Amino acid sequence: MFEATLASAGGISPDAVRAQIRAWLAEDIGTGDITSWATIPAGSQSKAIIHVKESGVLAGIPVARLVFEVVDPSLAFRPLAADGDAVAKGDVIAEVEGSTHSILTGERLALNLMQRLSGIATKTRAFVDALEGLPTRLVDTRKTTPGHRTLEKYAVRIGGGHNHRFGLYDAVMIKDNHIKGSGGIAGAVKAARAAIPHTMKIEVETESLGQVEEALECGADIIMLDNMPQDGMREAVRVIKTRAPHVIVEASGNVRLDTVRGIAECGVDVISVGGLTYSFQSLDISLDLNGKKGGASA
Repeated sequence: MFEATLASAGGISPDAVRAQIRAWLAEDIGTGDITSWATIPAGSQSKAIIHVKESGVLAGIPVARLVFEVVDPSLAFRPLAADGDAVAKGDVIAEVEGSTHSILTGERLALNLMQRLSGIATKTRAFVDALEGLPTRLVDTRKTTPGHRTLEKYAVRIGGGHNHRFGLYDAVMIKDNHIKGSGGIAGAVKAARAAIPHTMKIEVETESLGQVEEALECGADIIMLDNMPQDGMREAVRVIKTRAPHVIVEASGNVRLDTVRGIAECGVDVISVGGLTYSFQSLDISLDLNGKKGGASA
């Protein structure tokens, strides 16, 4: 069930996630959980609840389950909520039962992952809600935590957003430094078109109406309007859609929650927001033994 949840949400491999979890656990555990082994009798059994301490959008339940499974397959993990659910302060989202040592060993990694992913999903949902009623698509960027990109982009989807390219390998995006390095937009687009398969699109980042005109002349498939004021953006959209209605228009650069709707109303098709994955606030989630809510552990 949990494996299917991850796989269906964008082809995430549970085996790949397990491998990452093993590495993250090794970083945290080292030679062993000294405090638990010193203070809690061997063979001790407990039941723990995982609950949220503030409102938000939940993401990472299947990942937390995998953490506890890797730590100790005999642990019983029972989800009481699902990724994508809106949760409120005090909601119990899962229970874990079994070896006390094992529960405490997996606690921090499971919470860290759920807190980060839920924070991303919560911020994404706020942006999606701000665009309600408009056709504009909200997407993330490559501004992710190294080693966490797959999960962080998963959290964006859970929040209702969409994914931009996953890496440098799956799309052509000609940015300012590519333009400088190749001598101009025309040369960069021509070289890219000659090198890629016919099934791959070319996106060009532009900062002025002049660059927009050049990208249109070169036959770019997607034109990004980077850090343009809204008046300039509206004019750029008008020019693009008049001359090449099939070209996708993306807006990017310093997009905030209070500006995203105005940007969308300029007529762009896509808005990319790097802050979804690099400037979110983690959701406060805690685990407590024996079903009694208390404070978070370090």
